[in-house]
Amino acid sequence: MKKFLLIPDSFKGTMSSSEICSIMKKAILNNYNDAEVISIPVADGGEGSVDAFLTAVGGEKISVKVKGPYFEDITSFYGIIDNGKTAVIEMAACAGLPLVEDKANPCKTTTYGVGQLIANAVERGCKKIIIGLGGSCTNDGGAGAAAALGVVFTDKAGKSFVPVGGTLKDIEHIDKSKLLPALKQVEVVTMCDIDNPLFGESGAAYVFAPQKGATPEMVKELDFGLRHLDKKIQSDLNLSLSELKGAGAAGGMGCGMVAFLGSALQMGIETVLDTVKFDELLKGADYVLSGEGKIDTQSIRGKVVMGIAKRTKKANIPLIAIVGDIGDGIEEAYEKGVTGIFSINRVAVEFKDAKKRAKQDLYLTVDNLMRFIKSISK
Repeated sequence: MKKFLLIPDSFKGTMSSSEICSIMKKAILNNYNDAEVISIPVADGGEGSVDAFLTAVGGEKISVKVKGPYFEDITSFYGIIDNGKTAVIEMAACAGLPLVEDKANPCKTTTYGVGQLIANAVERGCKKIIIGLGGSCTNDGGAGAAAALGVVFTDKAGKSFVPVGGTLKDIEHIDKSKLLPALKQVEVVTMCDIDNPLFGESGAAYVFAPQKGATPEMVKELDFGLRHLDKKIQSDLNLSLSELKGAGAAGGMGCGMVAFLGSALQMGIETVLDTVKFDELLKGADYVLSGEGKIDTQSIRGKVVMGIAKRTKKANIPLIAIVGDIGDGIEEAYEKGVTGIFSINRVAVEFKDAKKRAKQDLYLTVDNLMRFIKSISK
């Protein structure tokens, strides 16, 4: 009996990771009706991450009333897995761009609700919290989340306040002494797939704030605020994070998670692989199928397929990448553990046309691959 592990990333704007797993499984079982097929939808930290984890390992979705991007009351959620020991939180669930619709303004939005989700998970007894960064509408350096967890920010008048992107510059002092005590016994892991620093031309404000509604003037203001936050973290918390890769993720939330919660920043795929106990699942597997919308030179730097390749290469198990498109200069992928790369664009059409037939073409591509494997396995 053949054993297949399916662990694809989503094809952005075309198919979710769960949909891809379902289609791949159908094509495999059409050729190997007694095969063991294990599906592991990949969560990248953004919208849909909680559902992906729950689909992969089972668990419970918890609904919680928290503050939304503009401090309004909303109903949000997080997931609990690993027999109640681990919480999975996607910050987009209460600080996501879709929540502000046409009112996007990263000078005024907050991550306060993210802190409330963390607090709720801790109160439920979770000993590990996985936080997914991605899809945020904020630029507050994680100060809002920290405030919800007990960190006190005061201005020059000594008055406490909850900083947002536009008021980071007003922080005079940061006091962590009232941080939720139970957090000391909790491991916090932050899923972060970008390496942008906190501030500067490649930092949070300049690179990502325009996508969140910031004008050029606002970008300068936000960048100044993040620089000021960094100075206060250095002086009050004795930490220097200005060179930390990933500090600029999600409006500086990467920095905030490290500075205020002592979190580790980890590539999303590494977090997924560890959480689903991938190395255990890999034992006895004949093939691993992964993939993404396009594999190119950027993919070689990390991301899903290459993260999986490290482990399959070590275990000497073939890794097949099924992708929407193949860029130039990806030969290094083979050296790093990818056995073969196949595009589902069977009739070589442009993306706008390929998108319409992606599900059918994915099925046919995997079916074709299974027919080949079957023929050489006889």
